[in-house]
Amino acid sequence: MPETAGAASRRTSGGWGRVLVAVYAVLALAATGRSSVQLFTHAADAPVPYGLSALAALVYVAATLGLARPAPVWRRVAWVAVLVELVGVLAVGTVSVVHGDWFPDDTVWSRFGSGYGYLPLVLPFLGLAWLLRTRRP
Repeated sequence: MPETAGAASRRTSGGWGRVLVAVYAVLALAATGRSSVQLFTHAADAPVPYGLSALAALVYVAATLGLARPAPVWRRVAWVAVLVELVGVLAVGTVSVVHGDWFPDDTVWSRFGSGYGYLPLVLPFLGLAWLLRTRRP
């Protein structure tokens, strides 16, 4: 069944959504790589921060898939992933600033994503804005 012009504009992966999906995909790869190296090389030094970094990677993968796929179930996945991302980056960012000694190395969400140019702090707000903009009336 072909999509109408109005329906196509409501897809999360169309227009600026393509850029958003690409940014999420790059961050998913970066977070997966970083957390994998941290966990495999020195997990005993800080298992919780590095585990949270791996969780962040999974959240970015879920957000990427949720935003890229047009089915309603994927839209719900995107909503959950972006909300978890927002809570995660705010919580981990706050804890890492207050208790910096708990985070011996930077993780994806530590210090609000400063190691990634604060993109992890800005991205969930962009994701939520895009999900709201593309919702069905």
